[in-house]
Amino acid sequence: MHKLTVPISDEEIRSLHVGDTVHLNGVIMTGRDAAHKFMIEHFIRGEVQPEDAALHEELKELLDGGVIYHCGPVVKTHEDGSYSFVAAGPTTSIREEPYQGDVIKHFNLKGVIGKGGMGDNTLKVCQEQPAVYFHAIGGAASLIAKAVKEVIKVNKLEFGVPEAMWVIRVEDFPVVVTMDSHGESIHKQVEAQSQAKFAELIG
Repeated sequence: MHKLTVPISDEEIRSLHVGDTVHLNGVIMTGRDAAHKFMIEHFIRGEVQPEDAALHEELKELLDGGVIYHCGPVVKTHEDGSYSFVAAGPTTSIREEPYQGDVIKHFNLKGVIGKGGMGDNTLKVCQEQPAVYFHAIGGAASLIAKAVKEVIKVNKLEFGVPEAMWVIRVEDFPVVVTMDSHGESIHKQVEAQSQAKFAELIG
């Protein structure tokens, strides 16, 4: 079991291998399709406009050595205007494959949390960066929400609650490394084994 506190160093990332269990602590951010598309179009492949400059600087500081969580949370709004997470299960990550490598490089991300794994481009960038992919437990949204101790703020709430960028503080957030910085991917291993078994069955 590894305990990591965000921001995470390159050395800590290089020490991780597929199959390692990790408890994450610190401040991370949620981001799904709308958030990734926005970051690509407004920060990475396009010129940062004055109205977006403050958010860009905020995210550069927040995500430097940081972690993005592919999650569309269920959020409760309290009478004082504060928020809390009711459910925080992972979203299928492959949807972000067209964006993820560029986002990792631009912001110096060290980790991405989701479910189902990602593709070859993200794996390649994880080796170069370095970074890792953390698999969160699907179907345990309420349990995972208990690791979210504080909702610090929300950006781009106009995207809708599931697609907004929620900045959260987590304690002992449970994940497993399934893509590491050494080029290993449990997801690719499972795919290869499944294809071999399928060929055997129909052969």
